[in-house]
Amino acid sequence: MIGRQDIALVRSFNRLVTRQVGALNDRYLGRRPLGEARVLFEIGPNGATPRDVRARLGLDSGYLSRMIRSLQRDGLVEKRPNPTDRRTKRLCLTRAGRSEMRELDRISDELAASALTPLTDEQRVRLLRAQAEVRHLLAVSMVSIAPENPSSADARWCLAHYFAELGERFEERFDPGRTLPAESKDLIPPSGAFVLARFDGQPAGCGALKTLSPEIGEIMRMWVDRAHRGLGIGTRILDALEEQAVALGHRRVRLYTNRSLDEAKAMYCGNGYREVARYNDDPYADHWFEKRLAST
Repeated sequence: MIGRQDIALVRSFNRLVTRQVGALNDRYLGRRPLGEARVLFEIGPNGATPRDVRARLGLDSGYLSRMIRSLQRDGLVEKRPNPTDRRTKRLCLTRAGRSEMRELDRISDELAASALTPLTDEQRVRLLRAQAEVRHLLAVSMVSIAPENPSSADARWCLAHYFAELGERFEERFDPGRTLPAESKDLIPPSGAFVLARFDGQPAGCGALKTLSPEIGEIMRMWVDRAHRGLGIGTRILDALEEQAVALGHRRVRLYTNRSLDEAKAMYCGNGYREVARYNDDPYADHWFEKRLAST
């Protein structure tokens, strides 16, 4: 039961933070509206698609489109062909946009320093620790995990980013067409399952389960968006898939991963998976794991 005093404390904290960061002013840091500044930060030096920005900031598509048009009119952002998907465009900062970003970074650093300067060394340490804890817990509270149709737009967005990251990280050249397939029909009950993690309602990660045999399931396509790592989302996806496996009658689950994905191997070992001998012929698999499930 959440008490009225707890709610009042959260609201008081929110009011203080919005005042301290300047969110109430019509021009954030004296430069631009806060929403436009956040979009610039999200596009960043590497660029992003409008879909990426909308997902990571939780923005309405119409509102985001208006902000992008405003940034384009001011010569800060331009749209370029997306080399990975010709159906979409990629947002990139112009020279003026990069200059604006540098100025926003400078002013933001000064604002952060101004909050720390009046404090003693001990108070700074306490504040920084408290802020880290608050950020983590608030972010965790914004995450949900639920079954999803693997053919949905949000699922496809996650899977596209999953494959793109494998292409970036694998030591060998990654070709999605060579890895073992997982058809949509194999990832829905009674054959399997697909779960999606959402952060503030927007896609943030995914995982899939398919049946290898009547008593054995296979977990695959595990991915968490970089913007939301460190919140335990991967473990929560893994737990959700194991629950789905038990519901489908699986006694064991298996999975495999590449030698480049050290954090994935650590997560599996930390959640009760043991390394086993090769059980498939995926060309990108270097490690194979298995876990016996506790029946409900």
